Amino acid sequence: MNQLKLQKLLEAFFIEDIGERDVTTDAIFPQEQQGEIVFLAKDNGVFCGEEIIQAGFQVLNPATEVRMLIHDGDRMEAGQKLATVKGKIRDLLKGERVILNLVQRMSGITTKTREAVETLNSGYTKISDTRKTTPGLRMLEKYAVTVGGGHNHRFGLYDAVLIKDNHIAFAGSIANAVKAVKQSIGHMVKVEVETETKEQMFEALAAGADVIMFDNRKPEEIVEWITHVPETVTTEASGGITLENLASYRESGVDYISLGFLTHSVKALDISVKVSFD
Repeated sequence: MNQLKLQKLLEAFFIEDIGERDVTTDAIFPQEQQGEIVFLAKDNGVFCGEEIIQAGFQVLNPATEVRMLIHDGDRMEAGQKLATVKGKIRDLLKGERVILNLVQRMSGITTKTREAVETLNSGYTKISDTRKTTPGLRMLEKYAVTVGGGHNHRFGLYDAVLIKDNHIAFAGSIANAVKAVKQSIGHMVKVEVETETKEQMFEALAAGADVIMFDNRKPEEIVEWITHVPETVTTEASGGITLENLASYRESGVDYISLGFLTHSVKALDISVKVSFD
């Protein structure tokens, strides 16, 4: 992850939560009183958030000591200690909730991604995320996908072209949309076109698309359509794909399967923070 961007994100999150001060913590504990907390797993899953714990407490106080007992991508079991943090009690209590919220969500995404990768069980087709991320958390959520064994689609509207159904409707045709794009973008930017019919696929190929998305297509349709796609063109399946039917796409031949549910509706893993008396 971009460490500068991560620090700025964490600063903004802490400012949102702490505001002027933590009225509860500041009233109870002297400024210099020291303590220790431990992060505990309450769910089974795959951990993600090592950098969040380390960088988060460092943002509040560089003197805080963080000891990681697990690393990103490691499986964790309920009851397992994940990390210990020593420092001023005020800093520990001000940071724990923001950091915990992020680690829980990222671990949930990583766990779901690992499940999807293992369910697909393909040596060829890769699992990918989408732009269906939480505003403000995209970098963190997409990182969590990669820790789970998935791959990142475009990060935003700025780094790749994806011509979707509404672009096509406004432009009048796929050909018009692709032509307009290629006249304005640089040669380093790839062009993907979302297709729903075989006719649209052929139109996108003729227009010079670099990536063809098969939108809401059944595996057997993709198997037939993909025979017409040159090997130089990347293929992607998206829409209507769930963990329940994911395995049916194993032999479809697509390069990527993009899954919005990895980030937009994932369940956060249950992780807690407790005072350590060891």
